[in-house]
Amino acid sequence: MPTQTNQSSTQRTYLTLRNEIITGKLAPGERLKVETLKENYGTGASPIREALSLLTSDQLVERLDQRGFRVAETSRHQFQEILNLRCTLEDMALRNSVANGGREWEENLVLVHHYLSRTDRSDIELFEERHKSFHMALLEACGSPILLRFCGQLYDLNVRYRFLAGRSKSYSRRDVESEHLAILDAAVSRDVEQSSLLLMDHYRSTGAFLAELID
Repeated sequence: MPTQTNQSSTQRTYLTLRNEIITGKLAPGERLKVETLKENYGTGASPIREALSLLTSDQLVERLDQRGFRVAETSRHQFQEILNLRCTLEDMALRNSVANGGREWEENLVLVHHYLSRTDRSDIELFEERHKSFHMALLEACGSPILLRFCGQLYDLNVRYRFLAGRSKSYSRRDVESEHLAILDAAVSRDVEQSSLLLMDHYRSTGAFLAELID
């Protein structure tokens, strides 16, 4: 049975690797050698392997039969598949959440949006943490933990493409703050149709732009 220390090391390694893959610090297709990762992250082989297995389940890492691991590849086709799935599943979750969310859900949504709106975009790590928190808070009252988990995974897969596009080419900045505020207002007004329309437009606007930047 894994010790608590080993579990903590695995979790830290998993979160660090996950962040470096999503933000593009580790490039698509890059080999992930256990010995190299041990040295880079100052931990043992066991937490590294366990973290890589978890990331394989997240579809951020690919297992190469007996030859180890690599960062999952990217493609325009995969990006479009992720976007389509995200729109389908989040639309379902959002509709249920807006219709059924109670006062606690509404107050939390307003709070996480407040934190997001006050975050400097140049603080990339904090901004992305709060950006995801806002989008997941919208869906929180959907009543399906499995659906929420899928939506969270698709968020991570999608945002990875945004980072990759932003690192390689100029990334035009829309007025996303206004878009977020409009989505928030529709959600707390319990306008299911408007919430859905605004969120889907939000995703598809970004998707249409990023699709042109993906090789």
